[in-house]
Amino acid sequence: MHPALLIVITLIGVAAAVLASGHAVIYKRNPRSAALWVILAWFIPFIGPGLYLLLGINRVRRRATRLRRRRTRQRRAASQPGPAPCPADFLPLSDHKNLPSLARLISQIVERPLLAGNSIEPLLDGHETYPAMIQAIDGARETVGLASYIFDGSGVGADFVRSLVAASRRGVDVRVLIDDVDVRFSRSSAAPPLRQAGVAVGVFNPTLVPARLHAANLRNHRKILVVDGVLGFTGGMNIDQRYWNPENPRAASRDLHFRISGPVVEHLSEVFVEDWQFSTGEVLPGAKWFPLLKPSAGSGLARGIDAGPDETSERLQWAIIGGLNAAEKSVRILTPYFIPDPALISCLNSAAMRGVSVVIILPETCDLPHIHWAAYAHLWQMLERGCKIWLSRGTFDHSKLMVVDGVWSFLGSANWDTRSLRLNFEFNVECYDADLGRKLDALINQKLSVSRPLTLSEVNSRSLAVKIRDGIARLFAPFL
Repeated sequence: MHPALLIVITLIGVAAAVLASGHAVIYKRNPRSAALWVILAWFIPFIGPGLYLLLGINRVRRRATRLRRRRTRQRRAASQPGPAPCPADFLPLSDHKNLPSLARLISQIVERPLLAGNSIEPLLDGHETYPAMIQAIDGARETVGLASYIFDGSGVGADFVRSLVAASRRGVDVRVLIDDVDVRFSRSSAAPPLRQAGVAVGVFNPTLVPARLHAANLRNHRKILVVDGVLGFTGGMNIDQRYWNPENPRAASRDLHFRISGPVVEHLSEVFVEDWQFSTGEVLPGAKWFPLLKPSAGSGLARGIDAGPDETSERLQWAIIGGLNAAEKSVRILTPYFIPDPALISCLNSAAMRGVSVVIILPETCDLPHIHWAAYAHLWQMLERGCKIWLSRGTFDHSKLMVVDGVWSFLGSANWDTRSLRLNFEFNVECYDADLGRKLDALINQKLSVSRPLTLSEVNSRSLAVKIRDGIARLFAPFL
């Protein structure tokens, strides 16, 4: 090779290594990750910097931030008074002095205020949730806003389609937002029949083409229904016939959803209309979508928390960490997908070692085997520190819930994995309500009665082949 050409190639290689390692040192939060990329950049010329360019730069967050900038924050009319916020240091829970500090923490990461006078009612499985949602749509007079990650138009989904079409034809403003993954890849998506009937359907982030596969991470995983701006539903349940079997409810997959009334419904409306405006360009302002909300008969203090892979990406993680650190007696967790990062594992273990009863209920059978494998590769770290893990038997349980000291509840669409906490757009609600806490504890006790404990010896006794399989799956935890 000509010496001059060799010098040019060497200089290009050095420049690439300098740029890649410099970017990693500045922008990588994890020092181990930064050190690994620096080593690769310098010791594997060209290939190391190339891998960093492809895999090391967080394009997901950059693109999500650009997406968020295109959205307009929607609120009630400026002349219309809103619900009065509850100060974070005023919690009518005299026996729980640890919770005001949790409320203050979340107030630092979420701009929405904590609101009093809410009623939050748990709805168990599809046989309770779907009829309640359809009844609400059938009773709508002004508006219906529905967002779902999956909206299957067959089975019970066809009942939803009929109700939405009927509402639209009687003059109700109906807007339905479905994620692009469901619209594009599901053969039975509800989008075509709704559009054929004249219902306005929006598609969230329709950019999933082979040239932009990173957009697979920018999914709207939220589940929100708001009727007339005064009645809301949210939780973990998609509209899917897998959760509907009226003849034999025990044969259907299980899940948990919530019916909400009171001032916090405005938070559901805000998130829905912002996502709708982002997806379609249509603005839904004014009293029709944001009526004046008065405290309901409920006693719950509640706040909506929206999060996504942008500047809001760590809100849910901070809320979970705050709840674990505030716990004095008990932490009870339901989640279908459990791949916590080291920070969450440390907080779970810290709570258990402080004497807090930490109970985690996972499905014994999972609809996504690779996530099940990755979860098992983590579980020993919590079992050896005193956390109790139970496996729910029977059909797959998709429920998502966290309850602290029987008072603070954290409910919504987010799972305990990286995809939910960093890569998807999610919506959760925090609630301070001892009455709700008692109901949810009873529901969790019911699930425990049909679950079995998982022991450390059982996890350790897995065969070598299974441990290797689970360990390999864990390597991909940031992408699962």
